[in-house]
Amino acid sequence: MAALVKLPQRARAGEVIEISVMAAHPMETGFRTGLDGRLVPRNILNTFVCLYEGVEVFRAELFPAITADPYLAFTTVATQTGTFEFRWTDDRGEVIAERRQLIVE
Repeated sequence: MAALVKLPQRARAGEVIEISVMAAHPMETGFRTGLDGRLVPRNILNTFVCLYEGVEVFRAELFPAITADPYLAFTTVATQTGTFEFRWTDDRGEVIAERRQLIVE
């Protein structure tokens, strides 16, 4: 599983920045049958969290109606040079994690 993260490399202090993220995940709903006729077990990304220097700035709960490879976009204010951490967690407890640095001038 992999993730794509788009955020600026640099921003001015106080600037509102847009962040967009997408995680590669099949998002199995648990309602589809496999070739053997049995239900494919549910396994969706159920939580997304974004931390900026360890402080939560965005959180989303995801549900079976969300498409495979879910895309999210949100904004936050650039306050200091620091690290953004992005974490998606699925039903099996597997985590997709990415980190990006933002330089605030």
